[in-house]
Amino acid sequence: MIDDDGTIGYFRRVHLYGVEFRVHVRPGTGARPPLVLCNGIGANIEVLDPLVEALPKDLEIIRFDAPGTGSSSTPPYMYRFSGLAHTLGLLLTDLGYDRVDVLGFSWGGALAQQFAAQNPRRCRRLILAATGTGMISVPGRIGALSRMLTPRRYRDPAYAASIADRLYGGSLRGAPERAAEILGHDSHPGTSRGYLLQLLAGAGWTSVPWLPLIRQPSLLLFGDDDPIIPLANARILHTLLPHSTLHIFSGGHLDLLVKAPQLAPVIDRFLSHTEAPAPGSPSR
Repeated sequence: MIDDDGTIGYFRRVHLYGVEFRVHVRPGTGARPPLVLCNGIGANIEVLDPLVEALPKDLEIIRFDAPGTGSSSTPPYMYRFSGLAHTLGLLLTDLGYDRVDVLGFSWGGALAQQFAAQNPRRCRRLILAATGTGMISVPGRIGALSRMLTPRRYRDPAYAASIADRLYGGSLRGAPERAAEILGHDSHPGTSRGYLLQLLAGAGWTSVPWLPLIRQPSLLLFGDDDPIIPLANARILHTLLPHSTLHIFSGGHLDLLVKAPQLAPVIDRFLSHTEAPAPGSPSR
């Protein structure tokens, strides 16, 4: 099925706890568990298009707009990652999915960690990209983090291009206009309150105490030039996650999307592997 915007798949609306979630499903062959994508702060479903297009067509992919982001409604209450992980489980049940693989990108990496911890039998494999352990982590550059306090970069393409090199690093240092192409989906900008609620969801949150309890095979994808999430956070995650593989690539915070054709095969190999990776096995 092809939607009005040309995307292969279909959209669904799921109502949970007073929030209407906008969900997109790209059907696969069913030969392996579907992959759930948890997005970055303020980003809507469409931002992930480059990665979805680069992943094999037989892989079923589920993605959603977080509360108050994209076309999902804004809740009248604050929420935490633990509550949102519980809600994500209900959303997947409503869609008819049992066991899934989960990929968390940036802000969505915290949600993915929380989901894996709360749903050990439902989450088969975990992929964390350009993310950290929350409050107990190595902070990014102050200049970069300060520019993430508002969603302006999603609504103003010129502004997104003007800050891309300092905010995202990597390949965008030489082509900052790509940031506007990736982030500038004005048809689903979300709300300022929704963005604030996403910021507050992570206030005081950390996964450090319970990360060693996550037994799922985990793939860590990190760029070596990320002003938002320094590479030291990858080392922390790799040390604490007992069954993790660290893959470091040349790039910055958004290069999971910019370099999707190069990184999608790494993801596919990890999801297709029949055995858990050996603990403490890095790759580059």
